[in-house]
Amino acid sequence: MLWGVLPYVSAALLIAGTYWRYRYDKFGWTTRSSELYESRLLRIASPLFHYGLLFVFAGHVMGLLIPQGWTDAVGVSEHVYHVLAMSLGLVAGLATVVGIGLLIWRRRTTGPVFLATTRNDKLMYVSLAATILAGLATTLIENGFGNTYNYRETVSPWFRSLFIFRPDVDLMAEAPLAFHVHAVLAFVLFALLPFTRLVHAFSAPVKYLFRPYLVYRSRDPQQLAARPPRRGWDRVDS
Repeated sequence: MLWGVLPYVSAALLIAGTYWRYRYDKFGWTTRSSELYESRLLRIASPLFHYGLLFVFAGHVMGLLIPQGWTDAVGVSEHVYHVLAMSLGLVAGLATVVGIGLLIWRRRTTGPVFLATTRNDKLMYVSLAATILAGLATTLIENGFGNTYNYRETVSPWFRSLFIFRPDVDLMAEAPLAFHVHAVLAFVLFALLPFTRLVHAFSAPVKYLFRPYLVYRSRDPQQLAARPPRRGWDRVDS
């Protein structure tokens, strides 16, 4: 159930939920930015979280989707791969943890931001933080402190087998408990993603490049009188 059914249930909810959200809740497809309430801490926490998560995602793509035989073929030994994955993954993981920690702290301690926090947001933050912490703990426990568990022989083949609809559940069952916890939490997060503000991860500001610019006009009569009229601009009195 966990390794042969749950992944597909999570994927179905992710795809169907994202379509439903785009089809029927376009106005709710937003992060509900709270920058106007507090920006000093946000300028530190948001880049840490987003850039850290970006590198974490890239590490997962490389570790789960690229077979070990490919890296061996280009001369990257398992030891070298382990050192690179451990060092870069640790830095990216710590940046992500610090970032989300600051975001949660800001949301809890800044009055207007906390008042704008919904139950949905709280569930999202708990699920997201739990998944990130479980991933970092897996890195430290199973690949750090002298351990060198090669997840690319069990977890990675199992993950790739999901895409051909022939999940090799026995491979995932052999993995340590830390990988099990992290995987289950990740599937729960993916299932919740379309119904939270995290859905903005599927957005790209393409239309922003082509939208008309905004025109700001002063309402101060003295400034309007002192400014020479420009051709093509008619003064509007209100």
